[in-house]
Formats: sequence, structure tokens, C-alpha cells
Amino acid sequence: MSGTTMAVGAERRAGEAVPTRWAALGFIGLAQLMVALDATVVNVALPSAQHALRFTDADRQWVTTAYTLVFAGLVLLGGKIADLVGRRRTFLVGLIGFAGASALAGAANGIGMLAGARALQGVFAALLAPTTLSLLAVMFTDARERAKAFAVFGAIAGSGGAVGLVLGGTLAEYLDWRWCLYVNVPVAVIAAGGYAFLPDLPGRGRQRLDILGALLASGGLVALVYGCTEAVGRGWGSPVVLGLLGGAVVLTGAFVWRQARISAPLLPLRILRDRDRAGSYLAMGLGLAGLLGLLLFLTYYLQVVLGYSPIRAGLAFLPLSAAVQLGAIGIGSRLAPRVRPRTLMVPGLLAAAAGMLLLTQLNPESGYAAIVLPAEIVLGIGLGCVFVPAIGTATSGVEPRDAGIASAVVNTAQQAGGSIGTALLNTIAISATAGYLASHRVDRAEALVHGYSVAAGWAAVILTVAAVLAAVLVTRGNS
Repeated sequence: MSGTTMAVGAERRAGEAVPTRWAALGFIGLAQLMVALDATVVNVALPSAQHALRFTDADRQWVTTAYTLVFAGLVLLGGKIADLVGRRRTFLVGLIGFAGASALAGAANGIGMLAGARALQGVFAALLAPTTLSLLAVMFTDARERAKAFAVFGAIAGSGGAVGLVLGGTLAEYLDWRWCLYVNVPVAVIAAGGYAFLPDLPGRGRQRLDILGALLASGGLVALVYGCTEAVGRGWGSPVVLGLLGGAVVLTGAFVWRQARISAPLLPLRILRDRDRAGSYLAMGLGLAGLLGLLLFLTYYLQVVLGYSPIRAGLAFLPLSAAVQLGAIGIGSRLAPRVRPRTLMVPGLLAAAAGMLLLTQLNPESGYAAIVLPAEIVLGIGLGCVFVPAIGTATSGVEPRDAGIASAVVNTAQQAGGSIGTALLNTIAISATAGYLASHRVDRAEALVHGYSVAAGWAAVILTVAAVLAAVLVTRGNS
């Protein structure tokens, strides 16, 4: 029997015999929550941070995107490292590094230090996130237990952004914006206690890491997001924007070409050849594109148009978080073992699209309860139903030696989708606002809401496309 085969068998036996898997799930969930909420925890506190550090409006987007772009660009490399050196060890290193980067960001004395530290957070998040998900894939092998574990994980992934807004608003209003970053230190220390409950699965020894591949993937994503951002001021037909978008295509194509030809690829293309897995990745990415884009412009709607305080704006997202958990744990985990994945994914995505369509009816006088609240509930339940079968399908059926990288692609889809969706929908909203102001004699609040409504309509289109792709690609039976 080959060494690889023996390692695979050892991982399977370990996964079936981990008596502490439910305790481990608690610590893993806490680590994942920390990673998920950091994509948005500073959003509500941005005005305070901007005033304290005196950076420009053009610079403030990098406080968020420095984290999500580095996270998305390096998460495949993080999954590979987890497979090579062992997931238990990688989990601990990721937590320690994330805590240190968070403390550095909280102590920032300018936008350069803050954005740099946020990028460093993204580095360690890229190491930590695929490790947590691959540990679940290895530890939970029973279909029902696996569905419950992924329901918890999916609920955290889907509601982390909303939780981040609530936590960020609370900390910014009652303590200081820096505590939106310092708070990660005690959370990481508590999550590190999970080290004692995790199975000590062996790594796969020494192999060359595809650093060039990681740079190509990161460069392609950065070029795409930066191109969307530059379109706000320059227009989509600008040579700069077209050059950036063309560069994204070239870099991404070069990445795929390289992965098909090297002996130790960062992303083995065999993982993507499974249509069910590819469809699940697309559903997750497009779902997060709509969700995180929504969080951005709804934050501004609540604070700028309705005049909410940071904490009130954060609390306004609690129903969204609860709805995601209801969809994932209350519905998804119960039905996932009994029905085909697309039976949950397609209706869930269409329900999320319906929630977005409801937001196209926003106006400055509509308020929170009439439109925003029901839209949050419908959107949250819909996406909650998507996450459980999507994560389960994306990580099942791979050899244990590929569990880390398959899980990393889930995180790549989430973060890339969130980054691209935020940039694209923000560009659409700003452009629609400017056009409406130029052609109508209205106040700025009405123009802003028009821009948000247009962006919500495009988000509904994105989610509908995701539903169609899931219906066509995801044909696997239930676990």
C-alpha cells in the first residue's frame, strides 16, 4: 500500500472515531465567526476611524477590501498549507497570527498602517478558514451529523457579516472604533482552546508550494475589483478600466493554464471537473456577492438616509442574522439528508432574489419596518437554505488528501464573490445616484435611495443567475 493511500485511510479512520468532534465544532465555529465578521465589523465604525486617522473618502474602501482581497487571493495557498503541514497545527498558527494582526490594526496611526494590518489579517484568515472547514469535512462522516455540522458552519458564514455590523456599531458607540479590531484578540485566545479537541491528523510532508500561482490568482482578483472601483469615476469604457478588466482575464487565464501543467498545482483542476461541486462553488460565490453588497448599501441607507446611530444600524441587521440561522439550522440541516441539494439551493436562491426585489421599492420615507425588515427575513432564510447543501456538496466526494484545498475553494468563492459583489454593486449604486441627480431635480437622499434600489435590482439578477446555474449543474442525490 502506498504512503498516500495509508494517509488517506488514516484520515478516514480518524474522522470516524473523533469522540470530541462536537466540542471541536464549538471552537471551530468561534474561529470561523471571527473570520466572517471581520469582513464587516469595521464598516459601521468607518466614519469614526476616518475622523481619527484623517484619511480620504477614496481611501476608506481599502479598510474593507484590503482584508477581503488578500483573504480571497491567498485562501487556496492556505488550504494547500493545511494539507501539507497538518490542520491542527495550521489552526493554531492561523489563530495566533490573526490575533496579532488584529492588535496591530487596532493600534494603527494612519491609513497605511491600518490597511496593511487589515491585509495581514487577510493572510492569516486565508490560512485559518480552509483549515476549519476541512476539519469538519474529515471529522463528520455520518450524513446526518455532517448536515448539522455544516448547518452551524453555514449559518456562521452567512450571518457573520450581519453580526459584524452589530458588534462594530456597539463597540464604536460605547467604547472606541479600535475595539472593533482589538476584540479579535480575546476571541482568538478562547478559540485556541479547540486545539485540545482537534484530531492530530498527519500532513502530507514536503511539497513545493505554488507561490507564482497564488500571485496570479491574487493579481487577477485585485485587478477585477480595482477595475470595478475605478469605473465609478472613469466609466466602464475608460482605457484604465478596460485595461484592468482585461488584465484580470489574462491573469486568471494564466493561473488556470499553470494549474493544468505543473506537478503540484495550487488548485488541482480535478476538483472543479465535478459539475455538482462547481455548481455549489458558484452558488456560494454569487450568494455572498448579493449578501455583502446588500450589507454595504443598506448600512448607508440606515445611517445616511434614515439617520440611525451606529449601534441602531447594527441592531437593524439582527433579523437578517436570525433568518440566516433559521434557514440553515432550522430548515437546511433537517432537509439536507433527505432531499437533493438543488431542491434546497434553487428555491433558496430564488427567495433571496425576491428579497432583493423587495428592496427595489425603497424610498426615503419607506422606513425600516415596511420594506427592509421583510426583505432581510426573506433573503436570510433563502440564503440559509443554500449554504448547507452547497457546503456539503462542495466538500463531499473528494479524497481526504484534497479536503483542505476543496474547502479552500469554498472560502475563495465566498470571499471573491463578496469582494466582487461589493465593488460591482457599489459602483452601480454610485453611478445610478449620479445619473439620477443629473437628470432630476431632487435632494441627495432621494438620489441615494434610487442608487440603492438599482443596485438591489442587479443583486436580484445575480441571485437568479445563481439559481439557474444550480438547477443546471447540481444534479447529485442527497448524501
